[in-house]
Amino acid sequence: MTPSSPPDRPSTPPATTATATPTATTTAGGEVRRSIPGNVVRGALIGVVETVPGVSGGTVALVVGIYDELINSAGHVVSAGKRALLGPDRSAGVRHHLGRVHWRIVVPVVIGMVAALLTVAGPMSHLVEEYPVTMRALFFGMVLASVGVPLRLAGGALRIRDAAVVALAAAIAFVLVSIPPTTVAPAPLLIVLAAMVAVSALLLPGLSGSFLLLTIGLYQPTLRAVDELDLGYLSLFFLGAALGMVVIVKGLQWLLDHHHRVTMLALTGLMLGALRTLWPWQLEDRTLLAPEGDWWVQLLAAAAGCVVVLALLAVDARTRARTGHGSPEELAGVESGDDAADGAR
Repeated sequence: MTPSSPPDRPSTPPATTATATPTATTTAGGEVRRSIPGNVVRGALIGVVETVPGVSGGTVALVVGIYDELINSAGHVVSAGKRALLGPDRSAGVRHHLGRVHWRIVVPVVIGMVAALLTVAGPMSHLVEEYPVTMRALFFGMVLASVGVPLRLAGGALRIRDAAVVALAAAIAFVLVSIPPTTVAPAPLLIVLAAMVAVSALLLPGLSGSFLLLTIGLYQPTLRAVDELDLGYLSLFFLGAALGMVVIVKGLQWLLDHHHRVTMLALTGLMLGALRTLWPWQLEDRTLLAPEGDWWVQLLAAAAGCVVVLALLAVDARTRARTGHGSPEELAGVESGDDAADGAR
């Protein structure tokens, strides 16, 4: 039985979300199939920005067109684990949920992310430390140009109630990213808890996992552990990330399935509010300053960041137009039918 469409989502047929690169092909059934090398590149992009305070991997997942697939796939992995532990029909339930995972997307993306993290963590940490103002300006431009992505995916005209949702989410994000950074010893329990918090930023566009680690005081220790392959630290971190994924991903999947428009509007607000942390001119305690010095260099860096993201979005638009997968899937968002049925099970 196919469930009815959620009330806050436009009444258009479900469709597969379009990709952001010209490597997609359309199958006979109308499904957009993304190339495996292209998905590795998408994962690498997500991994790179996850090393940057203030830039969200979830934002990149939205821009390159795989956000919904990643959330739904993670939800099915969590459901498979739950069925394996609690039943009923353990074997059939696990096979069902694992069969719903977009493995063609998930596996290459994970490979790309891990490869990027292992190779980029050290150099990226160096760039952020040596050129903090210019790097913040570059990422400010990238995130600013990305704000329109979740707003477009929300679909429909922006009403007063919608603007209120965006404003409230922006205010919450602004307050969160205004918290001064701290320095703490990387105790085992703190590492696990920090990873649980940071993984939420990987799933939520606008919130940066690296920024949250910086706020907690574990940004440099974590990058150092990745660069030096500190397996003890990394094991604790991945344990926390896995626990956080189990708690958070099902809630996100439910929101995307049942309140897609409101969720996308809230994500738009989170991205806008999080821009505060990327303002180029600020003190170490995050006090904002007026533009000074070679401000024109930072302006050029921000413009370059905007151009990079706008180029990705332009490729996305051309790909959707060529494959015939345009506005319907932007309005439909995630595929709610089967996923809502899975939730009922």
